[in-house]
Amino acid sequence: MIPPADSLLRYETPVLVSRNPEKRSPKARSLKVSPQQPVSTGPVPPPPKPKVTPTSVDPTKQAEEILNAILPPREWVEDNQLWIQQVSTTPSTRMDVVHLQEELDLKLQQRQARETGICPVRRELYSQCFDELIREVTINCAERGLLLLRVRDEIRMTIAAYQTLYESSVAFGMRKALQAEQGKSDMEKRIAELEDEKRELERQVNEQKAKCEAIEKRESERRQVEEKKHGEEVQFLKRTNQQLKVSKEPCLGRKTEMFAL
Repeated sequence: MIPPADSLLRYETPVLVSRNPEKRSPKARSLKVSPQQPVSTGPVPPPPKPKVTPTSVDPTKQAEEILNAILPPREWVEDNQLWIQQVSTTPSTRMDVVHLQEELDLKLQQRQARETGICPVRRELYSQCFDELIREVTINCAERGLLLLRVRDEIRMTIAAYQTLYESSVAFGMRKALQAEQGKSDMEKRIAELEDEKRELERQVNEQKAKCEAIEKRESERRQVEEKKHGEEVQFLKRTNQQLKVSKEPCLGRKTEMFAL
């Protein structure tokens, strides 16, 4: 395990715990740092000890225990040696805060953190800076530090919830995009089928129009022939009637004279 990277959170000087961590006693294993648990209630109680009056409690010892509970020590193995490093209990001055701000700006520039949008580097550095502020406040007022710890945990839970929501929305968007792509191919296939059907119907319409025009033309010619034939018959009958009238007029004249006598 390599030594931990430099952090904005101020630590004490590393302390050598064991030269052979594989052969440590069970008592030495108790130095293993457990994952940090969020604190959501009052101050962390000190280890069990005989009842004493409040005036006998060492404020420095109590602040150190609270700091170790809020910000657990970090440990690593280097050259087969176990090292442990606890959070510093030294109070900070105004110049320390100014130096922290300058160091934060410098690290943001060195690690090329993005100024906007989602950036894990920027989030990590600001988290370290917030932990350092919690350390500084806890040394002066433990209750205020615990309240800031609750604020930090709430912010982390909110960010985690937003991250989960973002990942689920991305997955939902991908599913919808795939469904839309599949629906698009199906729709394009349906459009091609409808276009083929449209062309077939247009062909049938053109054929029917051609048939209708041919039938109309044929019926028009037949009607003209029938009208011509009918006209000729009418004319023939008129001539025949006229001829009969002419041929019957002498007979009708004689009958008339006979009836007159």
